Amino acid sequence: MRLSPEQSRAIVAATAELAGADARVRLFGSRLRDELRGGDIDLLIECPRPVVCPVWLAAQITARLQRALGERKIDVLVIDPDTALEPVHHAARAEGVLLEA
Repeated sequence: MRLSPEQSRAIVAATAELAGADARVRLFGSRLRDELRGGDIDLLIECPRPVVCPVWLAAQITARLQRALGERKIDVLVIDPDTALEPVHHAARAEGVLLEA
């Protein structure tokens, strides 16, 4: 996994603050492959309760992380119990690594 412990903690902290302490965050995509270089940070935020506007929450988390981690490409997907899951959500859940503080 190509995230430092500090980056992982920052991601978990921002998610807890903005989405709630019970939200889980998974890293998926190219950052899981140690042999690669660069690439964006792909995150799946799983909220156990309905979110009023998932797109707005994703934008808030992205902005917070860009300030904390530097100007890098960060893609955030937010799902809640009301989200109609798409193939990308299933793939992120299947391959993603749960980040913990």
